[in-house]
Amino acid sequence: QVQLVESGGGLVQAGGSLRLSCKASGRTFGRYAMGWFRQAPGKEREFVAAISWSGDMTYDTDSVKGRFTISRDNAKNTVYLQMNSLKPEDTAVYFCTAAVRWGTIATMMEGNEYDYWGQGTQVTVSS
Repeated sequence: QVQLVESGGGLVQAGGSLRLSCKASGRTFGRYAMGWFRQAPGKEREFVAAISWSGDMTYDTDSVKGRFTISRDNAKNTVYLQMNSLKPEDTAVYFCTAAVRWGTIATMMEGNEYDYWGQGTQVTVSS
């Protein structure tokens, strides 16, 4: 069992930055691929980024390319999402996820591929 706790959300002006963190419980963090999803009010959940077990491979969605970076520190059981040049359309609840398997980007974009989810952290970007 893995428990995920997100932090780092908040209110920021457009153009600003935030860094989300996700702390995982347990000693097997390095065996899980990790991801970030988000859900805005009235919209479907959306894939944001994913990172492989060792961190040598990452995927991200087109809308965040060049602005968001996913990374992980297995010694600290933590995955990060650095978000720069934030836009009002980035406003959403951001969820951290963990998956036993790693696959293609098409696979990792599917929420059903993930085995564990955090409670989410709110990110609000004002214009």
